[in-house]
Amino acid sequence: MEDRQNDIMESFQSLFGKEELFARVIECFPYPIQIFSLDGTARMVNKAALEVIGIRNVEDHIGKYNVFQDPIVRNLGVVDQVRQVLKGKTVHLTDFNAPYPDMIRYFNVMDRDVQSISSDITCFPLVNDGGKVECFAAVFIIKNIYRGKEEIARAKQYIETHWQEPFNLDETAKAACLSKTHFAKLFKKNTGITAHEYYINYKISKVKEKLLDTNLSIAEAFAACNMDYNGYYARIFKEKTGVSPSAYRKSL
Repeated sequence: MEDRQNDIMESFQSLFGKEELFARVIECFPYPIQIFSLDGTARMVNKAALEVIGIRNVEDHIGKYNVFQDPIVRNLGVVDQVRQVLKGKTVHLTDFNAPYPDMIRYFNVMDRDVQSISSDITCFPLVNDGGKVECFAAVFIIKNIYRGKEEIARAKQYIETHWQEPFNLDETAKAACLSKTHFAKLFKKNTGITAHEYYINYKISKVKEKLLDTNLSIAEAFAACNMDYNGYYARIFKEKTGVSPSAYRKSL
């Protein structure tokens, strides 16, 4: 990947200055790419970038979008890192996760069934014949486009498989192939509850199933679910069902 990135940078640098050919190569380039002026304003964008990012039209982007003023770039704390490209340095941003609802909120992009776009971004300077940085390019290697439903389904499956174990947000997020922070937000947005609440609700549903078995005492029903009847979960059971475990069994 590093060799490929170096080849890409060298190729674009060799074409820089040959305006018509440079523009044609940018447009046909298979990866999303943008060219920025030194002040961070978008100067060129190719078709691949328009499609992946969901930009409605070039006119709303070129000369208007500014990477240094992008709220998403600012929120992710990488503005200073990107600015290093102005000093002639190549900057690699790994696992850049852009929440798509924020893109819709801040920019004129299409409203699609997308939750976030994860990519690795390489920003590199383009220098003129005098060796001075004239502008810079950003090439996006898209790693995943999260549409929400499949990631949440994986998380639910993980929870329902590991419900007898202590809740682990890190492992649940990993099962969904998302960062912990992004996963927590995405799960709440899609389900209306946190992943931990889902875990608790699932455990309570399992206890309720066990309480149907009158051959088990209430304590045994809780123990079968790896829960302590005399502790935290007895209180949680009442909070979730509105009755105590014993009252719940009597109502069956």
